[in-house]
Amino acid sequence: MSHAEADHDTRRSRQWLAGEARGAGVDRDRLLELGAAMAALTAAADEREPVAVAPAPVGVDPGIAKPLPPDLLRPLDTNAEMRWTALAGQGYVVPNDRFFVRNHTVTPHLDADTWRLRLFGTGLRGAPTRDAPVEFGLDDLRRLPTEESTALLECAGNGRRYFAEQQDDPAPGVAWGLGGVGVARWRGVRLGTVLRLAGLRDDAVDVMPEGLDPDYVTGGVNLGRVRRPLPIAKALDDVLLAYEMNGEPLPADHGFPVRVVVPGWIGISSIKWVGPVEVSTTPLFSPWNTRFYRMFGPGHPAEGTVLGAQPVKSAFELAWDARVPAGAELLLRGRSWSGNGPINRVEVDTGDGWRPADLVAADRGGPWQRWTARWRPPAPGRYTLRARATDATGTTQPDRATPNALAYLFDGIVHHPITAF
Repeated sequence: MSHAEADHDTRRSRQWLAGEARGAGVDRDRLLELGAAMAALTAAADEREPVAVAPAPVGVDPGIAKPLPPDLLRPLDTNAEMRWTALAGQGYVVPNDRFFVRNHTVTPHLDADTWRLRLFGTGLRGAPTRDAPVEFGLDDLRRLPTEESTALLECAGNGRRYFAEQQDDPAPGVAWGLGGVGVARWRGVRLGTVLRLAGLRDDAVDVMPEGLDPDYVTGGVNLGRVRRPLPIAKALDDVLLAYEMNGEPLPADHGFPVRVVVPGWIGISSIKWVGPVEVSTTPLFSPWNTRFYRMFGPGHPAEGTVLGAQPVKSAFELAWDARVPAGAELLLRGRSWSGNGPINRVEVDTGDGWRPADLVAADRGGPWQRWTARWRPPAPGRYTLRARATDATGTTQPDRATPNALAYLFDGIVHHPITAF
């Protein structure tokens, strides 16, 4: 069975529309209605899907737990975007204090001593129920063989603001720049190890981790806790139950005490604050693979199409509207990445045509690629910097991204303004 995200979602979409569904996704007729409504969004830039956050339960403080210094992070509703200037000189991974935060509701504060991973469902021997699951505490996980993975996580809406700012296309949702992405060293235990210990059946097909953050409410409808299914092949491959991030216990905003890390898949798959995990012999669905994280609008069927892998992107480690001295040589730094594989080539344009950037050799083959380019602004004035990358599949960033109703997967070349003085 393939464990590529696009293959899995395509198969599940067909099963959902055929009525072979289990799980609180979206009623098929309602899904078609939603598709028509999403398509209509592209005609009105000022329309936004109404979002309301459920009241925080006892023990939960609203918002984000960690400090949000303005030089490191930019607050966006219940989220926080990394500022690219905060990566300058920081090495390959993003330090925890400036790693982006994507919250559907608020950061919960959980007790590691009472936290339990609870596995249940028909895909486990004996079919344990949600009320009587197979349980693992944090100490149980720490006693299992450890695994470390340097993996990139990226929000599907990363770059969304540029649909509107550069292309005049509607962009509902959180107005991410390019800072909804980060690479960290994650340490924990393989999800596959835990599934097998819990009694995995040979005919299990899907695994659905669920977060312990508050229920998500949108448009007056309570959709429950964030959850999204994985095919068993992916779950048994490289998925991690992580309890450390960059050598430290997971911070609260990043999933303490344990989160799922799904390398290569869009960020919503890497469920934070994981608690219940359903394992099933039948396909599983949720609003996060039927109503959201799908492509709606012109060129897509009413029920939407799958997102697939994250596209190629590039970003400068430079302030937006930075001021730089004219006539002085600058060392421009940046990073490029792609969900389809390593970056093979990066080019930079400072107003006089495209030229190759120098790639950091140590990064070759990794989840993102650092690069540099030297430039001397010839005179005072306004300039636009551009960077474009080509990944291992030969895919190069286009001049414009293809619009879609929920403004996912922006991959256009970003026009980065600076002023020489």
